[in-house]
Amino acid sequence: MTKSLQELSDRLEIQDLLVDYSYAVDRREWDALDGIFTPDAEIDFRATTGSVHGDLATVKAYLGETMAYFSVTQHLIAASKIELDGDVATGRTMCHNPLVLTAGGVMFVGLWYIDRFVRTDAGWRIAHRAQELAYLHNDPRSAASQ
Repeated sequence: MTKSLQELSDRLEIQDLLVDYSYAVDRREWDALDGIFTPDAEIDFRATTGSVHGDLATVKAYLGETMAYFSVTQHLIAASKIELDGDVATGRTMCHNPLVLTAGGVMFVGLWYIDRFVRTDAGWRIAHRAQELAYLHNDPRSAASQ
Protein backbone atom coordinates (compact mmCIF):
# COMPACT_ATOMS: atom_id res chain seq x y z
CA MET A 1 0.00 0.00 0.00
CA THR A 2 1.39 3.39 -1.00
CA LYS A 3 1.73 5.91 1.82
CA SER A 4 0.91 9.60 1.33
CA LEU A 5 3.55 12.26 1.80
CA GLN A 6 1.67 13.40 4.93
CA GLU A 7 1.79 9.90 6.43
CA LEU A 8 5.50 9.59 5.65
CA SER A 9 6.13 13.00 7.22
CA ASP A 10 4.09 12.09 10.32
CA ARG A 11 5.95 8.81 10.75
CA LEU A 12 9.34 10.50 10.45
CA GLU A 13 8.39 13.18 12.96
CA ILE A 14 7.19 10.55 15.44
CA GLN A 15 10.36 8.51 14.88
CA ASP A 16 12.38 11.66 15.63
CA LEU A 17 10.50 12.03 18.94
CA LEU A 18 11.52 8.51 19.93
CA VAL A 19 15.16 9.19 19.11
CA ASP A 20 15.06 12.62 20.78
CA TYR A 21 13.76 11.00 23.98
CA SER A 22 16.61 8.48 23.99
CA TYR A 23 19.23 11.19 23.48
CA ALA A 24 17.71 13.50 26.11
CA VAL A 25 17.68 10.78 28.77
CA ASP A 26 21.15 9.47 27.95
CA ARG A 27 22.56 13.02 27.95
CA ARG A 28 20.55 13.90 31.06
CA GLU A 29 18.97 16.88 29.35
CA TRP A 30 15.71 16.83 31.30
CA ASP A 31 14.38 20.11 29.91
CA ALA A 32 14.60 18.66 26.38
CA LEU A 33 11.71 16.39 27.40
CA ASP A 34 9.44 19.46 27.30
CA GLY A 35 9.67 19.37 23.49
CA ILE A 36 8.94 15.63 23.35
CA PHE A 37 5.93 15.27 25.66
CA THR A 38 2.73 17.28 25.89
CA PRO A 39 2.55 19.48 29.01
CA ASP A 40 -0.19 17.21 30.44
CA ALA A 41 1.47 13.91 29.45
CA GLU A 42 0.92 10.85 31.63
CA ILE A 43 4.05 8.74 32.01
CA ASP A 44 4.08 5.31 33.63
CA PHE A 45 7.47 3.72 34.34
CA ARG A 46 6.20 1.28 36.99
CA ALA A 47 7.05 -1.76 34.83
CA THR A 48 10.78 -1.09 35.16
CA THR A 49 11.12 1.05 38.28
CA GLY A 50 8.25 -0.19 40.37
CA SER A 51 7.32 3.29 41.46
CA VAL A 52 7.08 6.26 39.13
CA HIS A 53 3.81 7.18 37.47
CA GLY A 54 2.73 10.74 36.89
CA ASP A 55 3.10 13.92 34.93
CA LEU A 56 6.17 15.21 33.11
CA ALA A 57 7.44 17.30 36.04
CA THR A 58 7.25 14.27 38.35
CA VAL A 59 9.11 12.06 35.89
CA LYS A 60 11.79 14.68 35.18
CA ALA A 61 12.49 15.01 38.90
CA TYR A 62 12.55 11.22 39.28
CA LEU A 63 14.97 10.79 36.39
CA GLY A 64 17.22 13.51 37.78
CA GLU A 65 17.46 11.62 41.07
CA THR A 66 17.72 8.02 39.87
CA MET A 67 20.08 8.51 36.94
CA ALA A 68 22.78 9.40 39.47
CA TYR A 69 23.09 5.63 40.07
CA PHE A 70 24.40 5.21 36.52
CA SER A 71 27.56 6.65 34.99
CA VAL A 72 26.43 5.86 31.44
CA THR A 73 23.16 4.76 29.85
CA GLN A 74 22.27 3.96 26.28
CA HIS A 75 18.66 3.66 25.12
CA LEU A 76 18.78 1.61 21.93
CA ILE A 77 15.39 1.71 20.20
CA ALA A 78 14.21 -0.33 17.25
CA ALA A 79 11.27 -1.85 15.42
CA SER A 80 8.71 0.86 16.08
CA LYS A 81 5.18 -0.09 15.08
CA ILE A 82 3.29 3.17 14.55
CA GLU A 83 -0.43 3.33 13.77
CA LEU A 84 -1.66 6.71 12.52
CA ASP A 85 -5.26 7.91 12.82
CA GLY A 86 -5.46 11.56 11.79
CA ASP A 87 -4.06 13.75 14.55
CA VAL A 88 -3.43 10.87 16.95
CA ALA A 89 -1.21 7.82 16.73
CA THR A 90 -0.17 4.86 18.82
CA GLY A 91 3.19 3.19 18.93
CA ARG A 92 5.03 0.20 20.32
CA THR A 93 8.82 0.47 20.26
CA MET A 94 11.49 -1.96 21.46
CA CYS A 95 14.24 -0.64 23.72
CA HIS A 96 17.41 -2.36 24.93
CA ASN A 97 18.99 -0.30 27.67
CA PRO A 98 22.40 -1.08 29.13
CA LEU A 99 23.10 1.02 32.23
CA VAL A 100 26.59 1.23 33.74
CA LEU A 101 26.23 1.34 37.51
CA THR A 102 28.36 3.91 39.34
CA ALA A 103 28.95 1.21 41.98
CA GLY A 104 30.30 -1.13 39.28
CA GLY A 105 28.76 -3.56 36.85
CA VAL A 106 26.23 -3.23 34.08
CA MET A 107 22.47 -3.61 34.36
CA PHE A 108 20.43 -4.48 31.26
CA VAL A 109 16.78 -3.62 30.72
CA GLY A 110 14.71 -4.75 27.76
CA LEU A 111 11.34 -3.15 27.31
CA TRP A 112 8.74 -1.81 24.93
CA TYR A 113 7.52 1.76 25.03
CA ILE A 114 3.77 1.89 24.57
CA ASP A 115 2.96 5.41 23.40
CA ARG A 116 0.05 7.59 22.38
CA PHE A 117 1.06 10.55 20.23
CA VAL A 118 -0.90 13.69 19.38
CA ARG A 119 -0.36 16.32 16.72
CA THR A 120 -0.04 19.75 18.36
CA ASP A 121 0.56 23.22 16.95
CA ALA A 122 4.25 22.57 17.67
CA GLY A 123 4.22 19.16 15.94
CA TRP A 124 3.81 15.61 17.21
CA ARG A 125 4.26 15.00 20.94
CA ILE A 126 3.94 12.02 23.28
CA ALA A 127 0.75 12.36 25.35
CA HIS A 128 1.01 9.02 27.14
CA ARG A 129 3.92 6.65 27.66
CA ALA A 130 4.01 3.35 29.49
CA GLN A 131 6.59 0.61 29.59
CA GLU A 132 6.15 -3.11 29.15
CA LEU A 133 9.03 -5.07 30.65
CA ALA A 134 10.69 -7.82 28.59
CA TYR A 135 13.70 -8.54 30.83
CA LEU A 136 15.79 -7.10 33.62
CA HIS A 137 19.30 -8.42 34.20
CA ASN A 138 21.74 -7.60 36.96
CA ASP A 139 19.41 -5.25 38.84
CA PRO A 140 21.18 -4.55 42.15
CA ARG A 141 17.77 -4.15 43.83
CA SER A 142 16.85 -7.79 43.28
CA ALA A 143 18.69 -11.08 43.04
CA ALA A 144 15.63 -12.35 41.13
CA SER A 145 16.63 -10.28 38.10
CA GLN A 146 19.62 -12.47 37.31
